[in-house]
Amino acid sequence: MTLSSEEQSVHFALNELKISFVRFEHPPVFTVEQAEIQWAGVPGIHCKNLFLRNKKGNRHYLVILPGHKQADLKQLTRCLGTDRLSFASAERLRRYLGLKPGSVSPFGLINDSERTVSVVIDRELREAEAVSFHPNVNTATLSLAFHDFEKFLDSRGNRIVYQDF
Repeated sequence: MTLSSEEQSVHFALNELKISFVRFEHPPVFTVEQAEIQWAGVPGIHCKNLFLRNKKGNRHYLVILPGHKQADLKQLTRCLGTDRLSFASAERLRRYLGLKPGSVSPFGLINDSERTVSVVIDRELREAEAVSFHPNVNTATLSLAFHDFEKFLDSRGNRIVYQDF
């Protein structure tokens, strides 16, 4: 098995933190609906990740929630105390998280050296034993314990907000 450089970076970051994970390879997936078919044997809560920006374009948010939930952007805008939220462009995704569309993942935070992206996590995920995410490519999924996921986030230093969706 040959890993892409994007995925190798994720494995390196997790190994440095002594975080255990299980890797599952699958065909490329671009939507939660496509991914659900591939996640049949993957343990944990499968998450969707949204990369958003405010109207001014000076704030960026990575929103993480269970795949079955929807994010109400108007409500989230009010909760975060920012101006209107919308999906960020592919160019912004590349610039801030080093990712391509279809591969949005919290592991992209390894590319946010200036820690400009705020992370918004559905509070329900704190109850999860395990969570799963793409390792910065959409041809694999990593499953890891939620407490290890928090350890990864803490190591990045980005602002984290827990929110009810």
